Amino acid sequence: MNKAPAFGHSGFLMESPAALQTAGRRGPTIAAGLLWLAAGLSAGYWVLLAWGRSPVTPVSAMAPAQVAVDTASVARSLGAIPAAVSTGAVASAAPPRYSLLGVVAVGTRDGAALIAVDGQPPRPYRLGASLDGGLVLQSVSRRAVHLGPSLEAPASVELTLPETATPP
Repeated sequence: MNKAPAFGHSGFLMESPAALQTAGRRGPTIAAGLLWLAAGLSAGYWVLLAWGRSPVTPVSAMAPAQVAVDTASVARSLGAIPAAVSTGAVASAAPPRYSLLGVVAVGTRDGAALIAVDGQPPRPYRLGASLDGGLVLQSVSRRAVHLGPSLEAPASVELTLPETATPP
């Protein structure tokens, strides 16, 4: 006996619960369940994140004062021996305005020096770069640099690194 299919009040064909659990219909059911699980976990994360926040504290507008570093004292504490003062055509005792902290010499035509000017933080200067006070970095050697008014002019200031003490 043929029965006419049963339609519900929404107009869709009504199927039994057993028919919904067939192998072809499990994929969308599992996908929907996983999507709802992900949505619930996401909502829980955001609720816990908002619940655990502390009130915003203002940051002070003033920057802390910079600490002045005495490079000579640091060098002495690390075992450096003060450089001997020589009397030559070029003044080897640099004015207290410039302080040589490091040298990178690449051959005779290239290099850089780490120089502090007027107690400011040190800055790297390449060969030919001008420093404050109108001087130019003329040459760089293994332990010294020469400064002058231009690259071609004679050197007016020589800065040397302190000799390092060798361990006994």
